[in-house]
Amino acid sequence: MLRFIFLILIATTAATLAGPTNSILFVTQVAIPQDFATIGSVFGNQRATPDACGRGGDLYIRYPDGTVKNLTRAAGFGVYGAQDTNGIAVRQPCVHWNGKKAVFSMVVGVPRFQYDYATVNYWQLYEITNFTDPASVPVITKVPNQPTNYSNISPIYGTDDRIIFTSDRPRNGQPQLYPQLDEYEEQPTVTGLWSLQPTNGNLFLVNHAPSGAFSPLLDRAGRVIFVRWDHLQRDQQADTDAINHANDYGTFDYSNESATAAILRNGTEIFPEPRTARTDLLAGTNLEGNSFDQFFPWQMNEDGTELETLNHIGRHELHSYFNRSMHDDPNLIEFIAANSGRNNPKSVENFLQIKEDPRVPGYYFGVDAPEFYTHAAGQIVRLHAPPSLSADRIVASYITARMTEGFTAEGASAPLIHSGHYRSPLPLASGTLVAVHTGETHADTNLGTRAAPLNRYDFRLVTMRQVAGGYVADQPLTPGITKTVSYFDPDVLVKYSGPLWELDPVEVRPRACPARRVSTLPSPEKAVFSEEGVNETAFRDYLTQKSLAVIVSRNLTTRDRADRQQPFNLRVAGTATQTLGALGKIYDIAHLQIFQADLLRGRGLTPGETTPAPGRRVLARTMHGVQNPPNPTGPAASVHLGTDGSMAAFVPARRALAWQLTDSAGSPVVRERYWLTFQRGEIRSCTSCHGLNSADQANNPAPTNKPEALRSLLQYWKSTLQP
Repeated sequence: MLRFIFLILIATTAATLAGPTNSILFVTQVAIPQDFATIGSVFGNQRATPDACGRGGDLYIRYPDGTVKNLTRAAGFGVYGAQDTNGIAVRQPCVHWNGKKAVFSMVVGVPRFQYDYATVNYWQLYEITNFTDPASVPVITKVPNQPTNYSNISPIYGTDDRIIFTSDRPRNGQPQLYPQLDEYEEQPTVTGLWSLQPTNGNLFLVNHAPSGAFSPLLDRAGRVIFVRWDHLQRDQQADTDAINHANDYGTFDYSNESATAAILRNGTEIFPEPRTARTDLLAGTNLEGNSFDQFFPWQMNEDGTELETLNHIGRHELHSYFNRSMHDDPNLIEFIAANSGRNNPKSVENFLQIKEDPRVPGYYFGVDAPEFYTHAAGQIVRLHAPPSLSADRIVASYITARMTEGFTAEGASAPLIHSGHYRSPLPLASGTLVAVHTGETHADTNLGTRAAPLNRYDFRLVTMRQVAGGYVADQPLTPGITKTVSYFDPDVLVKYSGPLWELDPVEVRPRACPARRVSTLPSPEKAVFSEEGVNETAFRDYLTQKSLAVIVSRNLTTRDRADRQQPFNLRVAGTATQTLGALGKIYDIAHLQIFQADLLRGRGLTPGETTPAPGRRVLARTMHGVQNPPNPTGPAASVHLGTDGSMAAFVPARRALAWQLTDSAGSPVVRERYWLTFQRGEIRSCTSCHGLNSADQANNPAPTNKPEALRSLLQYWKSTLQP
């Protein structure tokens, strides 16, 4: 009888809620006014503690006739009122290719009484079936063999029914590294994207993201598209400790990643260059200082190979401004979009919650929102980025008015054009655009108390309609869902009674499963393997066994023509190999120095404290544990460039890496701005230092030379390393 009681239907008229022709899965969430590392935040939203995601939400479905059904309650999960027995929260459903099942994340449980610190809950993956028919009783089962005692969120189905998801599991499973701390606020974050075969438990790290990865999808071209937080800069908390001499954050370094690592007080950082705030470290140098912070779309294959930003898009194509790296070379200039002559006239600062248009493959909707105050809600934007389109030809479109990207100052009134804030845009197969919307234009804040929170934002699912100046919210898709709940957070008994947020909509329909993408070795590199008599399969097997990858570049003197912020007049030292984009200073380059993201930075040893806070932040350290051809004249962990400007190196797999070009003396010339991850057995070839879009700084196409550095690496492997 209880099952029938749980079949709760909220009846509405189709005329009032007309729009979607297919069912919509979505979740409800108890409103959380605070927007720092909570359920709706841009980052740190994986936390399962009740202060971060209050209990009482559910998984819902809206059928085409407008009726709404609480699926988790119908399946026996969740409770009304006091949540201290079986309280749940739900997030991010994804519908299977067949349209008959879905995977989602759910946390079950909450502190049972005040000050109950022993009860610890995690987001786990669940699948639901038997939900498409309003009269059926849905069945929810936990996904087997997933990481336990970690939060697993944002799942999607792969082409082979593996589940790809984000998790805060340490990159190698070692508990002393939990939680990974982001590079900005040193808050717990997910460690990247993972791939799980539920039937046998095969699990591997697809992409190591030092500051987190979000909202993956598998697009029509078979690319895993996701949003990643890129913040490759030095530690601002450690800088504050150093500048103020007060050790407010208690930052320190561990000697290594082991559980028995010694605590070091030196706070060493070697890459990239200092932040702009460290005027003491920049004084007397030619450096402007590096500040780097963005949420951009990325792409890779399902096995983690061929990782890069979406179509190789970057700051030059999307951002409005960023600084040059050095101030003593007139060729190097600040990037100002209005003066750049780029093809895209509309800047996008962040691109969150990405979704592909089901009717037009290669069109991606997202949200440009501030990092705080609006629960990752802002302006709906769109990128046209099919796989064949060069990044410098990608154009951004503003779907809602640009003003919706920001929020109204406290005490001020919003202009009429500001229609509120939007998140989770969902283009439907029918052509309708659905989104989550609040009419509030100010920053959210708690207008109540900790025990009785009252927030400004009333997130509702709506259809969108076009008006002069862009799209605006039109009709709500539900009559509103309210609930009265209470839970310990655990210090305070929180009581909430009112409307729930409606989040994470997805369309329920069968979809064609895309073809699986497989990386292949380009012709120039393949020719080198053939000429050196190295069997590519045997070589890849060796890399896989040693947990290694190989990175190859053809000519590192070439850079994308849009990049005038780092040195671009480059010459291989002692050779005639050079590529010049202007008159003026020419920079000699001789080595590529490689860094890896080691989890070494700790925090919490403030004055009077003797026990560090849990978790570690990555620090760039010179690559170690990998044997490359000897390079006695170069800096640590470097390889010498070929006379043709090429480079090849063995690198560790499944760990974030970065690098820099140096001169003969080991002084940096050009620095990488992103963390990159490679897979076991991967041979990743790129053409240039800053990979080309349409042409290099001399307006030449991408180089097609057979990289001599790869030849040298293969010869070294045959003579020294080959088993």
